[in-house]
Amino acid sequence: MKKLQALLIAVLCFTSISIFAQHKINTAFEPAKSHEKYYNTLYVLNEAEDKKIKGILRNINNVLSDPRLEGKLHIEVLAFSDGVEMYKKANSYQELLIALKDKGVIFVQCSKTMDERKIDKKELFDFVNYVPTGNGEIILRQYEGSAIVHP
Repeated sequence: MKKLQALLIAVLCFTSISIFAQHKINTAFEPAKSHEKYYNTLYVLNEAEDKKIKGILRNINNVLSDPRLEGKLHIEVLAFSDGVEMYKKANSYQELLIALKDKGVIFVQCSKTMDERKIDKKELFDFVNYVPTGNGEIILRQYEGSAIVHP
């Protein structure tokens, strides 16, 4: 009986190894493919550093030129905390922002940040939209299925 069990185990092991050998794992890289009609994306900015702001705007331009996503992206850019600097008229981002706005990008600012820092809406560009809280927007957009990007 023990010899029969050992023989069966050996046959099963050999069969498993031979089946595995026949089905080699494909290790070649293939880029992701676009299968959906559209993709919702929320870019999050909570920093005021010029390099960070220009970087996020460059990243958005880059993704808008990805042929897999062409015509399929809905992009919202959310600023809160120090990120509010991107939308201030006193700073130098208007040209970059308008170019993205013209491509359909939506810009959003956290109202809580505005209240806490006593910033008037007149200080920001007129194309900026407002939400009650930045974190609330992140949570709700994530549950709606948006990709959350925080470069």
